[in-house]
Parts: sequence; C-alpha cells; structure tokens
Amino acid sequence: MKHKALLYLLAPFFLCCKPEVQSTDSLLSHLLPNSSLIIKINNLSNFKSELKNSAFLEKTKGFGIHQDLESKLKGLNHLSTDAECLAAFYEVGKDNHEFVFTLKRNATSFSADSISDRTVETLTYQNKNITKYTLGDQAIFSLVLDDVLHLSSSQILIENVARTPNPNTASGLLKRLYSTSAPSKSATIFVHLDEPSSLPAAQIKEEQDRTQAFSDWLSLDFSANSDQISLSGVALASDSTKNFINLFKGTSPLANKTQLFAPQNTQALVSYTFDDYSVFAKNQNEYLNRVKPADSLFNTIEELGIIRVNNDKVVLLNSFGTESISEFLNNDKTGTSNYQGSEILSLKSKDFLTDGFNPLLTGFESNFCTILENTFVFSEKKEALQTVLSNYKSSATFGNTAAFKTAAETLANESSILFVSDASGIDSFAEEDLVPSVSDAFKASNFKDHTFAAQFVSDNGFSHANISIGKIAKTVTSKSVTPLFTLELDTDLAINPQFVKNHRTNKHEVVVQDQNNVLHLISTDGKVLWKKQLEGRIQGKIHQVDIYKNGRLQLAFCTSNEFMIVDRNGEDVPPFKKKYEGGNLNPLAVFDYEGRKDYRFVVTQGEKVFMYNNRGNIVDGFTYTRAQSPILSAPNHFRMGNKDYLVFQLEDKTLKILHRSGGDRIKVAEKIDFSNNGVFLYKNKFSVTNKKGVLHQIDARGKLTSTNFNLRQDHGMYTTSKTLVFMDDNVLTIKGKKVELELGVYTQPKIFYIYDKIYVSVTDIQSQKIYLFDSQAKSIPNFPVFGNSLIDMVDMDNDKRLELVAKDQENSIIVYRIN
Repeated sequence: MKHKALLYLLAPFFLCCKPEVQSTDSLLSHLLPNSSLIIKINNLSNFKSELKNSAFLEKTKGFGIHQDLESKLKGLNHLSTDAECLAAFYEVGKDNHEFVFTLKRNATSFSADSISDRTVETLTYQNKNITKYTLGDQAIFSLVLDDVLHLSSSQILIENVARTPNPNTASGLLKRLYSTSAPSKSATIFVHLDEPSSLPAAQIKEEQDRTQAFSDWLSLDFSANSDQISLSGVALASDSTKNFINLFKGTSPLANKTQLFAPQNTQALVSYTFDDYSVFAKNQNEYLNRVKPADSLFNTIEELGIIRVNNDKVVLLNSFGTESISEFLNNDKTGTSNYQGSEILSLKSKDFLTDGFNPLLTGFESNFCTILENTFVFSEKKEALQTVLSNYKSSATFGNTAAFKTAAETLANESSILFVSDASGIDSFAEEDLVPSVSDAFKASNFKDHTFAAQFVSDNGFSHANISIGKIAKTVTSKSVTPLFTLELDTDLAINPQFVKNHRTNKHEVVVQDQNNVLHLISTDGKVLWKKQLEGRIQGKIHQVDIYKNGRLQLAFCTSNEFMIVDRNGEDVPPFKKKYEGGNLNPLAVFDYEGRKDYRFVVTQGEKVFMYNNRGNIVDGFTYTRAQSPILSAPNHFRMGNKDYLVFQLEDKTLKILHRSGGDRIKVAEKIDFSNNGVFLYKNKFSVTNKKGVLHQIDARGKLTSTNFNLRQDHGMYTTSKTLVFMDDNVLTIKGKKVELELGVYTQPKIFYIYDKIYVSVTDIQSQKIYLFDSQAKSIPNFPVFGNSLIDMVDMDNDKRLELVAKDQENSIIVYRIN
C-alpha cells in the first residue's frame, strides 16, 4: 500500500480526541458541501468511553493535531444526547480545519451552566438567530433550522449553514457508504480521500503529491478497548477516477505469503495479490494513462511483497510458475555468489520490477536476487538478501512474531492489499511523508508495544477494509534466535568482530577491521558509521577506556607496530599514537588497579615492556621494562584481596607474577611449556595449561599443583573465577560435564556472564556453526546457528535480550538476537 494511503487511514485516529457526532439518514442532507471527514456517532456516551480508555489514543496526546482539535472540541463536553449526530470537518483557511455538529434538537441538551467564565449572546445573520457561547477561551456557535441543531467552532461555517439550509450535497458514493454503516458500533468515520485540502491531507508534506487518492471515499466502523482500535468498512472508487484501489478491480484476493519470507526483525511489510496478472496490467495502464501490452514475464506472478528491514527495502515476487522469470534472470545475471547454501545473483537490469509494477513499486533498484521455493527475492544491497536468507533458514520469520500474530487476529485470510508494521516502520514512514510536527510526535509517543495493520479485500465494485492498531500480545514461546542483519565489507575480515559501547546512547555497536587494515564502526542496525585506515593489523582485543574520566569512551589497541587510542568519531587521541620500530607488538593490556580509571597501558614487544599512564607518559615507578625472554602475549592483571598481580608468559617457559612496581610477587620455579591459551584466575589460583593438556595452578603463596586432563595440544581453555571450560577435539567440558559435538575444527571456548547467567560459546569453523551452552552444559534453544568465528555477546540495546556478533562469510559479519 502506498505510504500516503496508510497515512490517510491513520489520520482518523488522531481526530478522535474528544469528538461528539451522529446522525440519521436525514441529517446527511443538512451537511455543507466539501467535507473531507465526517464522523457519525451512534452512541455518544459509548464513543466517549472507548476513546477515553484507549491506551493508544492516550499516547497521541502529544500530537499537535490532537491538541488543536481537543481545544476546539472541548466546549462540546457539555453536549448530551441519545440520538445520532454528525460531525463534519472543513478547511477554513490554509491547513486550518473547523467542525460543524448536526443533530436532532429534541433529543439534545447543551448546558454550560457550570462554567463560571462564560457569556451567551445572540447574533443575527440573514434573519436567523445564531447563539454564540463563549466558554473561557473557546467559542461555540449554535443555530437551529427545522428542528435540527447545528453547532460549530467557526462563525463562518455557521453562517454558511444559515445561508444554505438543507443543501443535500452528499455524493452518491457517500450515500451508499452511509447506508451500510453499522448502527451497532459506537461510531462510523467517513473519509473523503479524493480531496487535497482534507484534514488527513494536511498532515502530509507539501512536497508529496496530495492529489493521488487511494479511493474516493472510505467508511470505517469504529470500536476500541484499552488494548486495540479496530476499524472495518468499505472503500469505494468510481470507475472514472484514477484511484489506487482500482488497480485491483476485477481481481480476486489470495492468501498473503510475504510474511513467511520476511525476516523476524522486519519493520513493515506490504503485500499485493491478484489472481490474474493480465487484469492487473489492464488496470495499471488505465491508472498510468498509457497503452502498453501486458508483460508476459510476469504472467505467473500472483503476489508482490515489499519488506522494510534495517531501513532497507526487499521485494519478492511469488509465482505459480517460475520458468519465464528464471530464464530472464539467468540471461540477465552478471555474477553469482553463495550464501549459506543459496545462490545470490547480481543483476544487470535495475528497473524491470518498477517498470512492471508501478505504482505499487517505485524507487527500487533490483541489484540482487535469490530464489526461495517459488518466490523470487530482490534487494538493492546484498546484505539485505543475506538477512532474509539467514532468517528464513533459521525459521525466524515475521509471520511467527507476536506482532504479526496480534495483527492477524483481526484480519481476513486473503487480501488484495496487506500492510503490517511495528512502531519503527510507522516512525520511518511518518518521517518520509508527514509534516515534521506529526512525525516528531510519532517518535516521541513510543508505540514500541503496538502493531499496525491495514487490509483491503477487493470485491465486486468495492473493497472491504480492515484497519487495526493493537497492543502486541504477550506470548510464551521457546527462545528463538533471530538474525538481525548482515554487513558485507569491501574485503575479508582481518579480526573477529566485537561489541563496543556507545556512551551517547548507552547501546552497543560493532567494531571490526578488514584485510586492508580499515577499521569499521557499525551501528545497531548494520550501517557503517565511519571507517579509519590504519597502518597495520590490530592485535588481540580492542579495549574501551575513559581516559578523561568524563563518561566519554575511547577505543585503545595495538596494531603490529603502533599503540593507538581513537575517540568516538574515529579520530586519534593525542598523544596516543606511538610507533615502535621493528613492529611485532603483542595485544595491548589495560590495567585499572583501583577501578578509578587511572589506567596503565602495557605494550609489549619482544622482551621490551612499555607501561603508560592516562597522559601517555611512561610510568616511572614500574621497573619491569625488559624480560629475560620474549613475551608471548598480552600480560594479565588480577586482584586477590587487596593485592595486585601482573602475570607475564615468556617464551622460555617462565611464568612471571609481579606486583605493581614490577618486582616479583610470586616466584614460579617450574618451567611450563605453555599452550595457546592464556592465564586465568580460577578458584583463586593462577591457572594455565601446557601443550600436553596438563593444568598448572599456582596459589597466592607460590604453591604449584598439576592436574593431567590428557588434552590434545590444540585444546582450548577458558575460565571464570568458578567455572572451568575445556574444548578438546570435539568434546566440550563445562564444570566437569562433557558434551560431544559433531566432528569439526573448533575455536577456543569463551565464557560470558550476563544477567547472572553463564553462557559458554564455541564455534566449529569447518561446518560454520556457533554453539552456545549454559553452565550445566545444556544447549541454549535453537543453537547452533550459522557463523564462522568466535563470538562476542552483549545486550546490545538494553532490552534484556542478548545479541551476538560473529564473522559470517569471509568478508561479512552477522548479528543475532536471542529472544
């Protein structure tokens, strides 16, 4: 559905601030011409109650249009009636809309006696008496004609009513809709969409085309409770008008399948179906005022789906026969690549989809394509297709989400047009198409717990309409693992991706370096925020520090020949760009002895040790500036009680345990042929393994004990203070409990402690599977998932759901969410 059509449909929600309206068939003939919005209220007290109790409408109080209308309508709080009544809105001056209420006089009372700041005066216009009520800062004008009471916020409008009694200007389409409205509902809303000056149109940016209507008229029976607003009715368009809904004239709706392919983190989707493409093509020619033969390429297409995910657009064509399109794509492709077992085609023709499906699809380049069953999936960016594929293969699709299921409860099984969106999708559409005051209000109102849906079902000469805004139902389901996004870099990854904190948003982003030594910072939705060219490969982990102690975080690391600190924007932080002749630096070590951000940055190069403070100066009091043998890796800092221990592994098999000044705190006499695992503090003992799989532990008094676990030389080890994990061949051992995995080539294990829970991760880089277990060696549900490196894991956006990042293909990363 066109964005502006959706926004037209959402507009009535924000007009329901304090409306009071209703009417019988005879009342319609009393309306002034050119009303773009009419509300018929069957039960005023019920309507008020539904509006008052709606959690969604409560959140729209910050909208300017809500506040404006509420101000104009507040005088009608003193209106009481059991009869039907009508409220019609008219433009009086540019983008200023006023109302006229019309209802039977004998079933109505209007009492403002309780207002102390009120005046009542009688005006005369064309021999008719108009009563003006001034209630505080609000004026209401009243006129009685033939036992019909008219109330208005505008003197101009009430004078027009006096000048033209019983105008009987309602169109035939409006009369048809009016006669079919449901008297059992509290209200029915009639929207004239083919009116550029209408109240809904006034919320659309001027640069947008306000003249292309979705239909002529739309009627919506209104009902609401605390969790949901539902509108159902009919859209009508005459055959002589170029309305969007007429594109589906003469076609039958089908079951929508877009949600079965859309990723779980889809922001919004639109699905168009038709049982006969040739009929759609004929309607399309009439709409576009052109003569063009139907393209046989699309003869078997019965659904066009548009998915918005991570602010990128993905388009799918669902077909009952794939031969013609498959042949076209094979002839059009300029190259192919493979992703998780699926072929991705690079295409030469960029606009054949927009040519074939305008105006359903505009502003889209079909750069890439993949095929899933009988569905062709297109995207502008390869990463968007990779996100679709990884979610589809993980059964993490939008159709299985609580948001979609909540929306589907109010919808028919088949649609000509289906729109479903979460709050981020609505925010995005609002920013693109609505005036800033409305789009800003959408973002500020925080509808993240709501789902938005609209459905149109083509019928004989009209379309059924269903629109709903609902609070997403809480569902109890097994944990799912959702691929959030993939991002492809210009060249292969040089280091594993890791999360770093954004001190401005308190969320986490991804940092990674490629083979060209370019450092990338990547946002939570998979966009590259900046790139920085470095001279060498980053060694080991990137640390985050706050050297100015002001809450602003920097990135600190060593490359092969430099020690660097860069700020949030990727700029160098002087004086922390230090070069070392000869290179061959180990990973950077960062010590914060007292937790006061008085950092010690330790750079090791061969036998040399450089320790710097926050100002980038060498720490004079540290005496261990040269080891007796080359240092194997970044040194460690541990704290037991009130004592600090600095631990170095040396190439001559010596384990050095020092105090802050660099002197020996514990002397380890025995030589250890170190494995490739680091030193850990496990049960208050310095713990390290040798190449024969023997665990050596040294306590605070220097006593050494050894335990032979008979591990292979390439085993992996990781510990916390109380949890010991080994990865040996294909056997993972967690706190003594063994899990036998498939045969493969496994990374070292890694432990994460998040929200009081232990997670143990290991990756089979041969079969590209990421495993995740708890502290009892039980697999986390829905693992393994696809991935090609050791992972990093955090709660990326502070929603109590964890995200993990890993290498995807050699030149791309993937981020998953554990729901």
